[in-house]
Amino acid sequence: MKYKIVFLDEYTVDKSDLSALRQFGEYTGYDSTEPGQIVERSKDADIVITNKTPFRADTIALLPKLKLICIAATGMNNVDLEAASNAGIEVKNAVDYSTYSVAEHTLGMALSLLKQFPYLDNFVKSGQYTGYGRLFNFSRPTYELYGKKWGIIGLGNIGKRVARLANAFGCDVSYYSTSGKNSDTEFRRVPLEELLATSDVLSVHAPLSRTTWHLLGYEQFRSMKPSAIVINVARGSLIDEAGLARAFNEGIIAGAGLDVYSAEPLEPDNPIVSFQDKDKLILTPHSAWANGEALQRVVDKVCENIRDFIAKNE
Repeated sequence: MKYKIVFLDEYTVDKSDLSALRQFGEYTGYDSTEPGQIVERSKDADIVITNKTPFRADTIALLPKLKLICIAATGMNNVDLEAASNAGIEVKNAVDYSTYSVAEHTLGMALSLLKQFPYLDNFVKSGQYTGYGRLFNFSRPTYELYGKKWGIIGLGNIGKRVARLANAFGCDVSYYSTSGKNSDTEFRRVPLEELLATSDVLSVHAPLSRTTWHLLGYEQFRSMKPSAIVINVARGSLIDEAGLARAFNEGIIAGAGLDVYSAEPLEPDNPIVSFQDKDKLILTPHSAWANGEALQRVVDKVCENIRDFIAKNE
């Protein structure tokens, strides 16, 4: 059987080689798809590939031919999984394709914030260092990663990779399990309250759900060290951004690195924009996962999921 396959947002894998997808049948790809175009473009498809194009219950109900939704990402919150299951549609995500990329991005943010790279880079590039009169600039304290307490929220594949990298840098690593089910023996599991109170670096790697929405807000940040930095490379709504901005501007925490936001692209009225000391803030546009190796790996994972689906159904 030749399957009809539609990829609704090819731009999300940039210039990756998609030729392998054509081996499975009739392939159609779109650079991007607006919500109002989903049904028309997917109505004859057996298999739909999507990264962030949403599939809600009302959309799924209009696609009786659809058999498989392949998510070209790890997060599955853009698909109504219950509605898909009720319609007999299988949903597969791309597991573990971005682990190394996101973990390295996390370490990069932590090092940049502790070493004050944004401030020092601007100090030189802006011309301030020229004629400064002194060889060294001590106006901003910088710190080593070695010996710091690194707290991790969510010890899945990415969280564990971050833990191992942080450990290699000499950090004392602890974690909090948002599901309560993770009992990893390699690192110490602690309650959230203890993790917040003791961490010098706190990185978030948990999935977004009803129980993790706004897991961290102003009150949680108040319980942290004033020297602590917070990094979120998971989902924007795990953090109450207004609470984070308030905590940052009040000096309750020392810095933040964010790759994800409650609404993306970043909206002009997002509270994050009100951060007063921009040199203590690193913002990236949901790009932690998107290096060249990971982009091709996600395509390979999608092909693997389609291949497994076909083998199971033929």
